[in-house]
Amino acid sequence: MEKTQFLDAKKLRMLDVFLRKKPSLALIFLNNSKRKVYISALAKKVDCTYSHIVKLLQKMEKMGLVNLSKNGRTKTITLTKKGKEIAELMEKVIFLF
Repeated sequence: MEKTQFLDAKKLRMLDVFLRKKPSLALIFLNNSKRKVYISALAKKVDCTYSHIVKLLQKMEKMGLVNLSKNGRTKTITLTKKGKEIAELMEKVIFLF
C-alpha cells in the first residue's frame, strides 16, 4: 500500500502548493497587501522568477484561490474569499511556533 493512497489526486496537488515555502509566502503576502499586487512585484517578494510565480498562480487560480487580471501589459492578483481564508489559516499555523 502506497503511503499517500488515502489522499485523492486533488488533495495531493493542494499539498504540493500549500506545504512549500514560496506558495505559502505568496498567499500570506497577498493577504496582507493593502495595494494592488503585480505579478512581477510578488515574484521579487517571494524571491522567485517571474515564470515560476506565474505557474504557481495559475495552479492557485485553478483551485479558486486567486484571480488574475490583465490590464494592458500589467497583470494583477487578488485573493478570492477562499484564498483569504486559507492565507489566514496559514498565518495562524506559522505563528503558533
